[in-house]
Parts: sequence; C-alpha cells; structure tokens
Amino acid sequence: QVQLVESGGGVVQAGGSLRLSCAASGRTFSTNVMGWFRQAPGQEREFVAAIGLRSGNTNFVDAVKGRFTISRDSAKNTVYLQMNGLKPEDTAVYYCAASTSRLSLGSYFYSKNAYNYWGQGTQVTVSS
Repeated sequence: QVQLVESGGGVVQAGGSLRLSCAASGRTFSTNVMGWFRQAPGQEREFVAAIGLRSGNTNFVDAVKGRFTISRDSAKNTVYLQMNGLKPEDTAVYYCAASTSRLSLGSYFYSKNAYNYWGQGTQVTVSS
C-alpha cells in the first residue's frame, strides 16, 4: 500500500501562486508515475499533470501549460505542483495520485483509471 498526503492548498487572488505538496509513504518503491488531478464542484475529476519518478519526464493538460510545473524530491518521497498565474477557473479540490504501471509516461496517465492510490485532496480557491 502507498499512502499519499497533500498539503499547500488555500485561497489566493487571481494571478497569485501556490505550491502543493504530496508526501508518499509505504511501498513507494512500487510507484512509477505520480499525477495531480482536480475536481471542481459538479464536474468530473480531470488530469492536471504527471511526472515519471525515474525519468523525470512531465505531462500537463493544455489549460495549465506554461503556468504549472511538477517536480519530485526522491529523497523526501514528495511530489510538488507549483501553480503560478492562477485563474478563478483553477478553483478545485486537487488530488495527488500514484501509479504502479510500468508504462512510459504518456496519454495513458491522463486517465484516473491509471492510478492505484489517491490522496484525500486539498482545496484551492482562486478569487477574482
């Protein structure tokens, strides 16, 4: 089992920044890709970003490209989502997820079905 704990959410004005953290514990050696998803009220949970833990390769949804970055600190078993230039439409609960799939980072990981473990979520609210 892998446990994931997100932190760093909050309320920020449009144009501001936040950094989300996702700390993993347990059988972390089994994970290959970490992802961030978000879910706004009344909407489906959607892919935001993913990172290959060994390759360091990254993928982003078009809506956040150029504004968000994803990184990992292997020594701390932590993945970060740096969010800059936040917009009101970024308001959502943000979830961290871990996948044990050995596939190379690609579109497969845009689906929430690719992930085995999920955190509890952290709220991000962007005011206009």
